[in-house]
Amino acid sequence: MDILGATLRVCVDDLETAVPFYERLAGGRALRFERAGVQVAAVGCFLLMSGPEAELEVLRKVAATIAVSDLGEAQRVLTELGAHIIAGPVETPVGRNLIAMHPDGVVYEYVDRGGA
Repeated sequence: MDILGATLRVCVDDLETAVPFYERLAGGRALRFERAGVQVAAVGCFLLMSGPEAELEVLRKVAATIAVSDLGEAQRVLTELGAHIIAGPVETPVGRNLIAMHPDGVVYEYVDRGGA
């Protein structure tokens, strides 16, 4: 399984205020989308999220997002190593993802981006 990188998940109160700071910090423009009532902005290695507290409470339980070259292979390896697949794989606006709990109890999102 090839891990391509990781994204830090940041819940913010006001996405419009946070985005310019992170764009300047990361030196790039934010890719914005909405999912399940949560406004999301991906900029550099940061995934900014803002929305209803009930949704953010769930999102805060995921420690980080890990990009992989092949989500199917990641699922196989994770399962073989004793991880529990909580959700997915499912299609998202930026590729497929799954949520897995590692044997140590830490929860991660794994994503592929269609070869990107």
